[in-house]
Amino acid sequence: MAGTEPSAYPRTPRTTALRMRERMSYDRAAAHAILDEAWHCTLSFVLDDEPRVLPTLHVRVGDTLYLHGSSGGRMGLGARGGLRVAACVTHLDGLVLARSQFHHSANYRSVIAHGTAELVTDEAEKLRVFTALAEKIGPGHAARTRPPSAKELAQTALLALPLDEVSVRARTGTAGDDEEDLDLPYWAGVLPLRVEPGRAEPAPASPCPSPTTWAWSAARGSSRWSCAASG
Repeated sequence: MAGTEPSAYPRTPRTTALRMRERMSYDRAAAHAILDEAWHCTLSFVLDDEPRVLPTLHVRVGDTLYLHGSSGGRMGLGARGGLRVAACVTHLDGLVLARSQFHHSANYRSVIAHGTAELVTDEAEKLRVFTALAEKIGPGHAARTRPPSAKELAQTALLALPLDEVSVRARTGTAGDDEEDLDLPYWAGVLPLRVEPGRAEPAPASPCPSPTTWAWSAARGSSRWSCAASG
């Protein structure tokens, strides 16, 4: 059907693993879910013949990953004319403790996207991305905040990275001890790890309701936190 996206990203030399290929996936829906659940990503690029790594905010809109930065920073300055990048998101879901130190591991879900990121210059597109970033915090949050001014838009660099070359890597399950170690008197298993919101801390003179009147909930798989005032 016209306009239908393929269910998987094509493999490329960059996205093909050299080892443990059973942990790899190219499923489009899985990659999108991992990206959407993450609050930030790590952006890697080469500038002035030096490797750079930058933690930054991101939001996915369709098959484009938008990356947030400063127009005066290395990312914004380097993206003029396009910037080859690799963007990475990782969720650490648990520590895997084994009887042997060698077999300790971690359960995780990760996405790496390769490509050329372009600087967003269209003001309307920038505003749409700012709205998407606000809505990622919670549905309706954009309407509860002031949109950026022209000056603030000029100070912000937004990079658009097409999601064309994408891979997913994940580990699940428990410890994989060697059979000869199974009788050792040491605990083995998984220590789950989660990112959960704490109690809201209001800014001085905030006119909003007290944090005790805000109810937070997380929809598993979407990671969109929704907040609603009660009373």
